[in-house]
This record gives sequence, C-alpha cells and structure tokens, in this order.
Amino acid sequence: MQDLIRSMQDSRHLTVFTGAGVSTLSGIRDFRGPDGIGREMDAESIFDIDEFRADPSLYDRHAAEFIYALDEREPSLVHTECARLEALGVVKAVITQNIDMLHHRAGSRRVIELHGSPRRHRCLGCGATTDFAGVRETARRGEVPRCRDCGGAFKPDITFYGEMLDPASLDAAAAEAERSDLMLVLGSTLVVQPAASIPLLTLRAGGRVAIVNDGATPLDGMACFRHDDLRTCFAAIAAAFPDPAGF
Repeated sequence: MQDLIRSMQDSRHLTVFTGAGVSTLSGIRDFRGPDGIGREMDAESIFDIDEFRADPSLYDRHAAEFIYALDEREPSLVHTECARLEALGVVKAVITQNIDMLHHRAGSRRVIELHGSPRRHRCLGCGATTDFAGVRETARRGEVPRCRDCGGAFKPDITFYGEMLDPASLDAAAAEAERSDLMLVLGSTLVVQPAASIPLLTLRAGGRVAIVNDGATPLDGMACFRHDDLRTCFAAIAAAFPDPAGF
C-alpha cells in the first residue's frame, strides 16, 4: 500500500477511472456480477435504443426502482474520498463508467461520465430537456415521462445499446488519460469497450496504472499496483492525505 501512496504523492497528473465496484459499496447492484441485475431482467432489451423508440414503457416499467431510486443511495467512501482528493489538488479528474450520479453527489467537480447519466433527460420528439427531478415521480410510478410541448417520451442521457458513446466525453477522457502519469482504476473489470481501453492510453503515453478491483482485469500484468479491496485501500489513502489545517 505504501508504494501506491508514494506514487500518488509523486504524481503530477493523477486521474481516477471507476466502474460498478465503487457503487456496489453504496448498495447499487451491478449488471454482470453473481448477484447482478442482469440475472433478473433483460437489460439489453430494456436499455436498447430501438426498443425504447418503439415502446418506452418497457424501460420505464423496469427502471422505476433501478434508475429512479438512485437519489436515495449515498456516496461510498470511494466517492467521497475522490471528491476530497480533488479538492486537495491530488486528483485532477474522475472518469466513470457508472450512470448513478454518485461522484457528482459526493462533490467531485471534474467528472467525465462515459456512459452518460440520468441527470438530464431529452425529449425524443422535439429535443427539449429536463432534469432528474423533473421526471422522477412519473418514472417511479412506472409511467413514461412525456414532454409538455410535443408529447414525446423523455429519454435519459444514458448511452443505450445501439447508441455511440458521446464523442465529447470520450475525447475528454482520452485527453485526461494521455496526460496522466498515474491512473487509479477502481472497481472495474475493464471488459466493457470502448471505455475499458481508456487506461491503455495512459500506459501508451508512458504513465502508470494502479488497479483496485475484486476480480481479475486484462491489465493486471501491466499494473504498477494491484489490490482487491477498495475499503481497506481507501482507508489507507484517507489517512495518508489528511486535510490541511483550516481546509
């Protein structure tokens, strides 16, 4: 652990890359794990853009508890520490595969959401936008939130199956990765592409990658540090980077 802490202390541009594992600490189940949501629902159909356009009620019936109860979840130690380390100037940016908004709620300011999030919803008819609160109660009832202007269905700004990742977010993540002399990969199996290739950009640019994940990843052999427990790792990091007096 001391090797990781020294690397963080010496880093000039440290970024964090997070996956579902950091949010399971907040009680949010992942899709593909042994107890994942994918075992109970056909996620590829529910989050399929063609299915949504044909019948948005399929998504809203199944997303009522999973998506529209996210604001009832609290950020984990990892979320809060990433935000605190950013405030201290240690972390420069957070790149996340997650759609749960917890990095924002924890206070992180520079967050790149590779797969989008439900913080904003867009009408598929006229393009009008609304925020999470504007659709939450309707969606929690399993009903389709619709635009007052044209009656079109509101879709969350989540990248559905059949959609491309937002190019601006992907470009921003790539730029941060290439600038990083150290990237912390937290709670990601690094198998979902193209997001999983982001840490490779750090390695190719001459930076180093440290991985903390409960389970193997394709980059384990190239990591400068490997650990399997996020809680113990971040407890040690929190102790090593105390707030300065009066912070």
